[in-house]
Parts: sequence; C-alpha cells; structure tokens
Amino acid sequence: MPDHGHPPRFGVFLTPAAEDHREIVRLARLADGLGLDLIGVQDHPYQPAFLDTWTLLTHLAARTERAVLFPHVANLPLRPPAVLARSAATLDILSGGRTELGIGAGAFWDAIAALGGPRRTPGEAVEALEEAIGVIRALWTPGPAAELPGRHYRLDGARPGPFPVHPIGIWIGSYKKRMLELTGRLGDGWLPSAAYAPPGELAAMSRTVDDAARAAGRDPGAIRRIYTVGGRFSRIPSDRFLDGPPEQWARELTELALGHGFSGFVLAPSAAGTERELRTFAEEVAPLVREAIAAARAGAVAGDAPAAAVPPAPAEPGSIDLYSADPLGEATRPRAPAQPPGPALGDTGARLTRIHDGLRDEMRQITEAVAQVAAGQRDAASARSMINSLTLRQNYWTLGVFCTAYSRTLTQHHTIEDRYMFPELRARQASLGPVVERLEHEHEIIAEALAGLDAALVALVQDDGRIGEVQDLTAVLERILLSHLGYEEEELVEPLDRLGIDV
Repeated sequence: MPDHGHPPRFGVFLTPAAEDHREIVRLARLADGLGLDLIGVQDHPYQPAFLDTWTLLTHLAARTERAVLFPHVANLPLRPPAVLARSAATLDILSGGRTELGIGAGAFWDAIAALGGPRRTPGEAVEALEEAIGVIRALWTPGPAAELPGRHYRLDGARPGPFPVHPIGIWIGSYKKRMLELTGRLGDGWLPSAAYAPPGELAAMSRTVDDAARAAGRDPGAIRRIYTVGGRFSRIPSDRFLDGPPEQWARELTELALGHGFSGFVLAPSAAGTERELRTFAEEVAPLVREAIAAARAGAVAGDAPAAAVPPAPAEPGSIDLYSADPLGEATRPRAPAQPPGPALGDTGARLTRIHDGLRDEMRQITEAVAQVAAGQRDAASARSMINSLTLRQNYWTLGVFCTAYSRTLTQHHTIEDRYMFPELRARQASLGPVVERLEHEHEIIAEALAGLDAALVALVQDDGRIGEVQDLTAVLERILLSHLGYEEEELVEPLDRLGIDV
C-alpha cells in the first residue's frame, strides 16, 4: 500500500478508571506538554469502574492546550447518534477545534443489554452504524430540518446544529470484512488496534478498505489510518514487533507509514511503566519516525552501508556497549589452525563442557527468576504464591542473592581459566595464543555485564519500575555468556584433550 502523504501524528490511549482519575488527568497533560497530537479515551459506559468518557474528554479539553481529543471508540448502542453528534460538536467548539469522533458498532452485548441498550446481531450492528453516520453528518451540516429514514436510527425533521468549528473526522474502529467495507465507503479514518489487527494482517485489511473506497468513488488516500499499539521499550533489539530500543520502534512504525499508509500511531502504555513509556514514545520514537517519513517523501533513498574491509577490533572493557548487536565482536574472533589428529591424552575438554553445561543451566534459572519477578510485578498475588508467599521486595532480594552467588561461581571459573588453564595452553601450543587472549578479553566483558546486573538488582529494591533494566541486562548476560561458552568449547575442547592438560 502507498504512503498517503498525511502528516504523521502520535498520541496516547487512556483507560478512564475512576479510581485513577487524577493520574489520567496528569497523563493527558503530560502527553499534551510532550507535544503528542492525540489523546484517545476508551468508551465503555456499562463499566461501573470507569468514568463517563464524554464528561472526561470535556474536562481534559479544559486542562490541555493542543492535543486532539477523541473517544476511542464511542459505544454507539449506548450513545444515540443524534446526541453523539451534538456532544462532539459541542466539544469541538469548546476546545477550539480539537475533537475527532472515534466510533464503533458495539460489542459486549450482554453488558449493553444490562444497561438497557439493544442486543444486535453482527449484521444489525453494521447496519445501525451506517445509519448513525448518516444521522451525525446530517446534524453537522447547515441546512433545513433533516429527514432520514432508518430501521435503527432516523431523523424526523430535526434541525441541524450546533456546528463544529472544523470538519470532525469520523474514525471507525473496524476489523471484520463488512465493517472494513463500511470504513472504506463512509469513514474519514480507520482506527484499528494491534491487539486485534497485528501487523501481518494489516495489508489484507487495508486492501478491503481501499477496494470499498474505490467502489464508492472515493480516494482511499482520503481515509486517515491511526494504529493503536503497545509494546516494550528495551535496549536490546528483538525480532518481535515493538519490543526493543526506540530506534527499532521507529523503524517498524515508519514501515507501516510508508508501506501501509498509516499516518497516526497511538500508544497504549502498560500499567507498570506508563510515564516512562509515554516520554520515550514522544521524545525519542516520534521524532525519528517524522524524520524518516520526511526523508522518504523528499526522495531520499538510504542505501546499504558499505561493508568494512576489515572487521573492527573489539572495544576495550569499560567502553563496551553491552546493548549493541555484537558486544563481543564475534565477527573478529580468531580461530586456531587445525591440528593433525592424535590420541587424546586427557579428558579436561569433556570436563570443561560439563562445567559449562552447569553454567548454562544456572543462567536459565536466572532468566526464569527474572521473568517470574516481572510477572509478579504485574500480578502481586500470583508472585507471592509463586515464590513461597514472599513479598515482591523479598522476591527481589532472593533474586539478588541468587544472582550474586552465580556471579561468584562464574567469576571463580573464569579466574581458574585465566590463571592456570590459559597460560598452559599458550605454552603448549603457541597458535592458541590469539584465541586465549580473546577469551580473556571476553571474561572481562562478562564480568562487566555481571556488575551491571548486580547494580540493577540493587536499584530494583528501591524502585520497582527498574524491572525492565534488570530484564535487559539479564538478556545481555545470557546472550554473551552462551556465545562465549560456545566459542571456548569450539576452540579449546580438542587441544585440552589432545595435549593432556589437566587443571
């Protein structure tokens, strides 16, 4: 799908929990102050724990200055479209043109019916939404009293007004074929969420919207596409969507903008790191995406970076970027020349492998322990029952003690290698010198990673929000340790046994 040329916009998706009403206002003001363009609020009128969305949007309009406000998405079965039209127009007037209308056909029919609303089949829901859009637009259009027939909604001589101060867009939350076709025929915007429309499904959905727009004589590029996303900010790149550093987020969102025509991205932050995620999204991701889109639209084509003739040498410990794609400089690792086969004079190589297997198993335990703590932070009750009914902070201390013990074990193992095994290998086979030197260098990098993890665990005890840093450093340690152990076995198991070196 082509880039439709809309200016990119970024925003936040808020859950209107009544008990968090002060925090919701604070986050909306923060988003506005950070320069985000959109503030969307869920609309579930049947949810007794939620604030009323329209009342909240009006309050937020008075507390913000620039961000556009919209229901994400308005629950049509419980909000008559004639009243919805006047509510949206009123908010647009009061906010100085900062209102759009997100709308959906409805879901959770038992809850809607419990509140006195209609219970509709999927087909009826789509039909009702189409009629509602006609009602809303009629009441926003100056002219004579409106007459609209309809099975679900109609107008019998209703006078239009009040009128919005700008053309309010009707953004439709849609996923199934009939709703997507309705979006193409009548919508000003398409408002899918990654939770229900993952990136791999967007191309087919977009085609349905575009085909319906063309069949209705409309330009598909006139339909603004706003994608609601969530993920995890980490310093470690991954192959998972929006799970990595801001640069990865920016690259993946830019691909959606240039490849699928999306021009709006709304962040649904996690409960654990809302402000941190919001700031990162606004201050780091959004500028990168805007720059990349602008460059692409200006005709800039980024070529592949030229390959270096000689791989760079590994950085010295202390200057190493543990979060880089290759902190150990694996591409530059030296390899010892092959030796003629001969009888094995010892079994130190096999014992080294068994020791390494123990270290690998303990590394897996660390990874599992960190994952349990992260899961426990989201669900305190399950964390307590999972780890002997301890409190979260006790979990952190337990994890810290375990990791520290592992650090001592690993450090002791590396010290034995550095002081005894490596010097003898050098003395017995000179060609192993570069390999041994590199292994010693990697021990220092691993020690640096261990020290970083230890410091992060100490910080976690004081600040529960640091769990992401602990997860990142655990992943770094696991990646470089497993790579190091594998390299060491590839290069040393055979010479240790062939030379009969015993430590």
